[in-house]
Amino acid sequence: MSVIQTFELYKVYEETRVPVHALNGISLVFKEAEFTAIVGPSGSGKTTLLNMLGGLDTPTSGEVHINGTNITTLPSGKLIDFRLHNIGFVFQSFNLIPVLTARENVEFILQLQGVSKKERQKRAIELLEAVGLSDKTDNRPGDLSGGQQQRVAVARALASKPRFILADEPTANLDSHSTTELLDIMEKMNRQYKTTFLFSTHDSRVMERARRIVTIEDGKVAKDEFRDN
Repeated sequence: MSVIQTFELYKVYEETRVPVHALNGISLVFKEAEFTAIVGPSGSGKTTLLNMLGGLDTPTSGEVHINGTNITTLPSGKLIDFRLHNIGFVFQSFNLIPVLTARENVEFILQLQGVSKKERQKRAIELLEAVGLSDKTDNRPGDLSGGQQQRVAVARALASKPRFILADEPTANLDSHSTTELLDIMEKMNRQYKTTFLFSTHDSRVMERARRIVTIEDGKVAKDEFRDN
């Protein structure tokens, strides 16, 4: 079952003196339960592609369909609501809310969805236990290591039970041990919940785990390789 389809995605940034052609006609299909790395040199367009898939940026032309919905034509309010219920994000810089505890950070998405306090607390605690942080539920981000903060971010991304998770350089600020732990958790979640994981990455450790590698060069798909891991 396909989860995401892109059709001839182009993105041109006109703000600079010389227009930047970030994407040049990308058409891809990502299916349920994929664990895929999008790779390529800096400036190749991989982060731009991830932003298009998540509805964080709009293409100059082309379309992104998620579960049959063309998100490129959704009005702003409906797009925000669609993201809230279908897409989880994990960023390089964690993006946790510093004044909230780990549990409250995970709960935040569920609160936006209108989930009851009892239910969102239960799910947050379950997810923090799943990522190995059952003893850190009341700690704020400043009291956690980088690896622990990124695990909270993964738990938060999974809280709304999204169909897919976009992870932009999620291991860039982590040491080797934390990276291994994080990838173990993500693989477990991928297999357990059938959640699609799409990574934008330079990290060879992420590439080694990926079951598909899409290489982007000059805004185009240079390679698309499926592997048995």
